[in-house]
Amino acid sequence: MRRLFSISYTLSSINWATLILRIGFSLAMLPHGYQKLSNYDQMSQKFMNFLGLGAPTSAALAIFAEFFCSILLALGLFTRIATIPLIITMLVAAFMVHGGDIFGEAEMAFHYLIAYVVILILGPGDFSLDKVLNKKI
Repeated sequence: MRRLFSISYTLSSINWATLILRIGFSLAMLPHGYQKLSNYDQMSQKFMNFLGLGAPTSAALAIFAEFFCSILLALGLFTRIATIPLIITMLVAAFMVHGGDIFGEAEMAFHYLIAYVVILILGPGDFSLDKVLNKKI
């Protein structure tokens, strides 16, 4: 019980929390990316045209972030680099697609955005492929 009210922390607890955060949010995002990937032909024409890139290109960038970067994030591989497209995608979703209504339609995108920014700051933690690769370099 004493440990529950403790304000101290260990490196191990931070690494476990980072692992749970990384895997939890990447697995939660994967179905969004997979759904877009499997229905690319139909939805790419209706997708938001971000920065004048065209709807198909914008859809492909969202798929790259939501599906492929989520896989990298779950593995802890190129973690900080993989969070950048996810952060950009969630910024677009929250503030352009859903009009910045972070207490309404944009709430979920805003939650993902916060989590991805935290992961960018924390890094991958010890339980990651990044850690394994950095030991060999």
